[in-house]
Amino acid sequence: MFWLDVDGRPGVRAVWPRLGRSPGCRRATPAIYFAYGINLVYQFFVHTGTIGKLPGPVEFTFNTASHHRVHHGSDAIYLDRNYGGILIVWDRMFGTFQPELFRPKYGLTHPVGTYNLIKLQYGDYTELWRDVRHASSWRARLGYLFMPPNWQPGQAHTPDPESAPA
Repeated sequence: MFWLDVDGRPGVRAVWPRLGRSPGCRRATPAIYFAYGINLVYQFFVHTGTIGKLPGPVEFTFNTASHHRVHHGSDAIYLDRNYGGILIVWDRMFGTFQPELFRPKYGLTHPVGTYNLIKLQYGDYTELWRDVRHASSWRARLGYLFMPPNWQPGQAHTPDPESAPA
């Protein structure tokens, strides 16, 4: 909800005073900002390269710097892994967890060939829409939308052995 982010935009200034009059909002707002602040501090430590592995129970439950490096890695084994912002337990439950086996390589998986920010941000959606539009069946359309990147019709979904979790 964009209006919760109080900054200098005129629309926000017009909406915020009305919201501030409700009793629930006056109590919730400090709690929201406190939680946001705690999360910002936590994200600082998750994004540092100086923290290695932490003790077992912490590594099992929380998203640590080690887990988050995997999330940002562009190595095949690390793609689409470790989505949890604070708790890594969710990744363990849904099968997207990958421990850090080696320091990841950061960057893109393929060259982009442009400096156009609109193409960089939305170009993949254009390609996806083109694939869905030109698909020969509904099954193929749904495959393009819900299967992993680079999926093609008629291709059985078998995970790449290099990218399979350990």
